[in-house]
Amino acid sequence: MLAKTLTLLALGSTLIGCAHTAGGIAPSNIPLEPGSYRELGKVVGGDCQYSLLGIIPLTGGNQTHSALEDALNDIPNTSALVQITSDTYNQYWILWSNNCTQIHATAVTTK
Repeated sequence: MLAKTLTLLALGSTLIGCAHTAGGIAPSNIPLEPGSYRELGKVVGGDCQYSLLGIIPLTGGNQTHSALEDALNDIPNTSALVQITSDTYNQYWILWSNNCTQIHATAVTTK
């Protein structure tokens, strides 16, 4: 019985996994002069696509511009983002998977 359980666990672990991939870095999403803005705080935005069995899409998504818009809406009165980094991650499970894009930045408002 123990041998069967260990075999099932070993085979099942080949059907799951994850990966995290670095994206890019940008100073801001719009041109800004130094000193022309006030920092509001750190923000995070994301957008994901979910799939059944890793091949049948359940949702649209995983677009950088949607993740950027999500980050812009994280703090009210945000005019722009500075110190932007983006990355993606993928998770594969037995029945479903997801591919996500994340944006980390600092929200600012213009003076």
